[in-house]
Amino acid sequence: MPVITLCLLWALAMVAQLVSAAPVSSPKPAQHEELTVLFHGTLQLGQALNGVYRTTEARLMEAGHSLGLYGHALGLLGQEVSQGRDAAQELQARLLEMQTEENALQLQAEATAQALGEAAQAQQELWDSVRWLEVQLKGVRLGHARHKFEALKAHADKQSHIVWALTGHVQRQRQLIAAQKHQLRQIQARLHTAALPA
Repeated sequence: MPVITLCLLWALAMVAQLVSAAPVSSPKPAQHEELTVLFHGTLQLGQALNGVYRTTEARLMEAGHSLGLYGHALGLLGQEVSQGRDAAQELQARLLEMQTEENALQLQAEATAQALGEAAQAQQELWDSVRWLEVQLKGVRLGHARHKFEALKAHADKQSHIVWALTGHVQRQRQLIAAQKHQLRQIQARLHTAALPA
């Protein structure tokens, strides 16, 4: 606004200077017309400059408002990115814990499987001994000892069934652990891909 005021004052000063410089004795009609045209042109220039100033000021205010909105949006986006990074780091930490737990479970399952394998081998040896005794004792009348032998044979059969069931359970656990490890690797690969810069 001060620039327009200065321009108008300068134009009016020029008009006043022309008026004061003109000879008073014989004013010419052409000079009056020139002064009127000059004064009218100065007013139009002032109005045009004022309009340009107001339009420019409005555009600058609008641009400032837009920049403020963009800055706010960028701030929110930065917060979301930061929160996403924090969530990804928490997820990676949890995945690492799960992987450690899976490794411990796998070691435990392997130890159990080894113990069951040894038990199965001992059970097989017991069964072999029971069958050998059965063959040896065929046709011999043992009375009460025969009942004990049959009970021992039934117990060995039951133990074999338990060992067989436990071995199958351990095998299923191993398969489940392997599938979970595969899923963990896939999740880690997706996290690694998402963390790479675009």
